[in-house]
Amino acid sequence: MASSVSPSLDDDLALALRLADTADRQSLPRFDAPDLEVGLKADRSHVTEADLATERAIRDLIARERPADAIFGEEYGSSEAAARRWIIDPIDGTANYLRGLPAWGTMIALEIDGVVRLGVVSMPAFGRRWWAGDGLGAWTNGDERDQRIGVSAVERLDDASLSFQSIAQWRDAGRLDALLALQERVWRDRAYGDVWSYMLLAEGRLEIVGEFDVKEYDVAAAAAIVREAGGRFTSVEGDDRLATGSALATNGALHDEVLAVLHGSPS
Repeated sequence: MASSVSPSLDDDLALALRLADTADRQSLPRFDAPDLEVGLKADRSHVTEADLATERAIRDLIARERPADAIFGEEYGSSEAAARRWIIDPIDGTANYLRGLPAWGTMIALEIDGVVRLGVVSMPAFGRRWWAGDGLGAWTNGDERDQRIGVSAVERLDDASLSFQSIAQWRDAGRLDALLALQERVWRDRAYGDVWSYMLLAEGRLEIVGEFDVKEYDVAAAAAIVREAGGRFTSVEGDDRLATGSALATNGALHDEVLAVLHGSPS
């Protein structure tokens, strides 16, 4: 039976890591399966049997361990509002998952009183996991022991590496010119895509990630990890809220300059 005493953030993070274990046991065995069942949602995006099974497994464990908490997941929506809310994307990168590409992962975040306090990202096809909690640091699993991670110290745009989700996303948002302007200023640009880009940023391997057409479950866990790793995470408009439809993450040092370039301001 779950305790009526409010759990500590350490306890919540321990549970989030168990949730990630549960998710991995559902998603990894069906990765690249020849008989994987794939459907289309109302927005024409793909959903697989693994997306659904993974979210159900996460929800079942939360219901047992934190029955008073609310849940907001990509596949099954939102439960009743509460001061504590788990935000879940069971498989971020479903298109990669169903095509046998390993760049996909489960995202789990906990929001308390409207603020995302912790995040876990698990990418089992890579054998990698990242996690963070307010004041607890940002971490990843290493070959021999867990390692604390942090963003890079790059302070010049012409030394920075940029990752974006897709050209189509920026074009459809009417911001392709802004992306091209930023691309002209940085050292290197690639579209690593989905949650992996944010984890590379949190590890200090690149400096800028931007995308559009995102929901809270697409970014909540990544935002918690990037921020605890020393970076900044806002919308492309500079809004700190996550429910804005866009995301811009940087190493912090470059954030204001990136926003200025995206909005056509003189540097």
